[in-house]
Amino acid sequence: MGVLLGSLFLAALAAPLIFRALGRTGFVALSLVPFAGLVYSLTLIPTVFSDSPEPVVEVLGWMPQLSMSIVLRMDALSWIFSLLVTGVGGLVFIYCSRYFDADEVRLARFAGVLMAFVGMMYGLIVADELLTLFIFWEGTTVFSYFLIGQYAGRQQSRRAALQALIVTTFGGLAMFVGMILLGVQYGTGRITEIVAIGYDGHGLTALAIVLILIGALSKSALIPFHFWLPGAMAAPTPVSAYLHAAAMVKAGIYLILRLAPGFADMPYWREGLIAVGLLTMLLGGWQALKETDLKLILAYGTVSQLGFMTMMASFGDRDVTTAAVALLLGHSMFKGTLFLTVGIIDHRVGTRDLRKLSGYGRSYPLIAVFGTVSAASMAGLPPTMGYLAKEAVYGTLLDHGTKLAIVALIGVFLGSVLTVAYSARFVWGAFASKPGVEATVRTERDGPLFTAAPAALTLMTIGGAFAAGAIDRIATSWSSQLPVDPAADPAEPYHIALWHGFEPALLLSALTIAAGLTMFVFRRQVSLFQAALPDGIDFHRSYRRIIGGLEKTAAFVTARTQRGSMPFYQGVIYVFAIGALGITLLNNDVWPEEVVWVDSAVQVLPAAIMVMAAVMVTRMTKRFAAVVVCGLTGYAMVVFFALQGAPDLALTQILVETITIVVFVFVLRRLPARIGKGDSKVTPALRTVIAVSFAVVMMVLAVVALGARQHLPISDAFPRLAFDGGHGQNIVNVTLVDIRAWDTMGELAVVIACAIGVASLVFVTGQGDSISPLGAPRRGRSRFVPVTEPVRPRPLDLSATPESRIHTDPAWEAPSAQEKRNAWLLAGRTLAPGNRSIVLEVAVRLLFHAFLVFSVYLLFAGHNNPGGGFAAGLVAGLAFITRYLAGGRYEFAEAVRLPSGLLMGVGMLLAAGTAAGGFLWGDSALQSFYVSTDLPILGYVSFGSSVIFDIGVYFIVVGLVVGIIRSLAVEVDIQLVEDEDRIADELPNDVDTAEYERIRELLGRTDRLDVDGTSAGGRL
Repeated sequence: MGVLLGSLFLAALAAPLIFRALGRTGFVALSLVPFAGLVYSLTLIPTVFSDSPEPVVEVLGWMPQLSMSIVLRMDALSWIFSLLVTGVGGLVFIYCSRYFDADEVRLARFAGVLMAFVGMMYGLIVADELLTLFIFWEGTTVFSYFLIGQYAGRQQSRRAALQALIVTTFGGLAMFVGMILLGVQYGTGRITEIVAIGYDGHGLTALAIVLILIGALSKSALIPFHFWLPGAMAAPTPVSAYLHAAAMVKAGIYLILRLAPGFADMPYWREGLIAVGLLTMLLGGWQALKETDLKLILAYGTVSQLGFMTMMASFGDRDVTTAAVALLLGHSMFKGTLFLTVGIIDHRVGTRDLRKLSGYGRSYPLIAVFGTVSAASMAGLPPTMGYLAKEAVYGTLLDHGTKLAIVALIGVFLGSVLTVAYSARFVWGAFASKPGVEATVRTERDGPLFTAAPAALTLMTIGGAFAAGAIDRIATSWSSQLPVDPAADPAEPYHIALWHGFEPALLLSALTIAAGLTMFVFRRQVSLFQAALPDGIDFHRSYRRIIGGLEKTAAFVTARTQRGSMPFYQGVIYVFAIGALGITLLNNDVWPEEVVWVDSAVQVLPAAIMVMAAVMVTRMTKRFAAVVVCGLTGYAMVVFFALQGAPDLALTQILVETITIVVFVFVLRRLPARIGKGDSKVTPALRTVIAVSFAVVMMVLAVVALGARQHLPISDAFPRLAFDGGHGQNIVNVTLVDIRAWDTMGELAVVIACAIGVASLVFVTGQGDSISPLGAPRRGRSRFVPVTEPVRPRPLDLSATPESRIHTDPAWEAPSAQEKRNAWLLAGRTLAPGNRSIVLEVAVRLLFHAFLVFSVYLLFAGHNNPGGGFAAGLVAGLAFITRYLAGGRYEFAEAVRLPSGLLMGVGMLLAAGTAAGGFLWGDSALQSFYVSTDLPILGYVSFGSSVIFDIGVYFIVVGLVVGIIRSLAVEVDIQLVEDEDRIADELPNDVDTAEYERIRELLGRTDRLDVDGTSAGGRL
């Protein structure tokens, strides 16, 4: 199971390469992976059908020290759902190979996301641990969002995707809380163990189950969450066939079936689920009779059938669950076929409106057969799997004999009548010839790949009816393990069969079909009756009102809290911290017996520097000077770390502080030179009170924290763990990449998220990666002018940054290969002469490669000496920063040809791959392996998997710095040039220097220009 799960996700990652080689036929190649999962499930038939079935269990260590593991379990219920997830999934991939046009964009992305969804759904059904199930549960939500929003250019698709995401995520969060409560209450996260214990009568358990059921109902689109499913029909039809008929919406049904054996006797479990299921079934069927879009008819029909399945799954006993599983199987077959059939109709005719379709069945009889047979199964007509399921439902509910069963039986009968009516309406609307409507003319043949999936599902719909014994074995493989209804005869369990003889269930089926067909025959009168009824609750409108209310509330709160005043924000944070921490300190009863103010006299020096720098910053009037002085506090901390014998921390601190100052300088070019005097209502005296109060509270808190420790710190064991377990002498680095690698993984994810956030805020209309190196052709839809293209002469020389614009001589040409070899910096020619620094260019040329070599040394030496991937990445990032400072953005483009996203992605892949590799060479994630040997010349060499993890850290840090340069340096340069271009075009040629400098001040450019007053045409 673990191998299959990994194969599904690897196939998702490989989709772009497969589609680059095969085009849309890549769907067929990808279908082999879910089909392999189907074959694996079929090999388990002897185990599942044995008299004493033993589930297949795989335990993958996640955090063994915290008793957290990934437990995969294939029992009868998981096996049944695995047939649907893999079998229908493979057929949908084959269908996609001809549903989409060969030239359609983003096909590889769609295929990869669909394959990842299959992996998430497969992981959901085999997960036997609450948190693991939740991860896969939310994974299906995220990937369904991408699939529903495949046509991102359509507003309807975007809205539908967001609506589905919000609704199902709300339910998922409620479920998460319920899972935490349930795990704490039972002392285990294993689902099978919790179900085996059953309901313990505790109120907290009841609350947890209710919260979990909210998640199940939202995922399976039951009232009041049902409205997201019809909206999701904006997705491509293969998505509707798989997610919204066979897979995703069944997740809630799966969870109810999984929990029912242990919690069906909980108060109001059956009553609540039957009520919700009954209302959903009736509402969905009633609404399906109103729709004219074939896909919406099927969507509301799916809503109705999901309510039907929920009612049957809620009983949790043997016989009714047998009927529920049969209904589940039948629904996946006929509803998947119907959606795929509608996709073919839409593909051929270009419409799904039944009012515009006529004669399609005559033109495409094979498709009409698929649709008619599947609709008959949906209506419960013999001989189909739908008929088997409907007979089983009627028969088991009649035998159950309880009041709840009678209520459910009445509701099922009414809902089934509506099902027959809209099934007949679907067949008539899709395939019948209608007077006054232009008949559909056959234009092309139905390709085998296009019709293979609906054909296979149709054959299973018919074949399943005649193989009722096999369907019974599948259904009872799970239900036979459940308790028996006390009113039934334990010796004679219900068995699914095509013919049970003349019995009440057969009579109910006949009445259902007759009533449903009568409604169809009098469909005009039914339509008029529906139109005359008052409108009920519009759940979609209620959703929009709730979202609108949240937006208004957010705008109201934001307008009063996000005032654009940094002092206000800081003041609120400090005041809240003073109050919260102050109350905590007042309640504290643990105080240190003595306070050690200083360990040695040399510590006073960095402390004094930090104090003086902090005070000086408050008196600064220019931003640049304030940043530099503020940086002194960081460099003083470097001295402190060095004095304390922490060279790793000192090295990292000095690199971080340096890059931070450079980043601040990048941003300051967009701000005025002087710090403005705001009209804040917070007076200097009040600010002083807040600042001093916060400082005192933090000082007292630090003193209390030092005296609050009552046990030996775990860090005392780190030296031994680092050497014996991590095979390294650098405790800091071994801790980061081995002992506490999970923490580092989380921090890396945060770093990547921050980088993406910065880029998203800065790159509003473009991407900094699109700037080309010297002499390279224009890439994509770049709005930047390549240096090989002449630009028009400009009336003003606005080059005042270390990086200037392209040389303004129209005859300028890109440097030749010989000139490139002789140039100190390749992009030096793009700088205005007044902005070039020969000393800096020579120094960077000499030091750049030394910086990179030093970074590689730190990377590999960090396991035993000061260094590591983080420090090494910062050194490499500083090297690229120097290239930018010396030669500008085109020089930076020459130095870094790879996009920052690729660098960070490769780094995260290496880190995550090392984590997953622990399952290959160990028994848990991030389990390390080490090899050591003696090599010629190199001598003794020790290598561990943690080094690969550290290389991933290196790439992520380098990618982060590269992304920062592109975001806050290159893009800001471009924006400044564009602003100055606009101003220059609007200014007259005789503008004086003072006026121009005032305009530059407004633009946030505070440095002065070198002015040549003798230039022609009155230019500066």
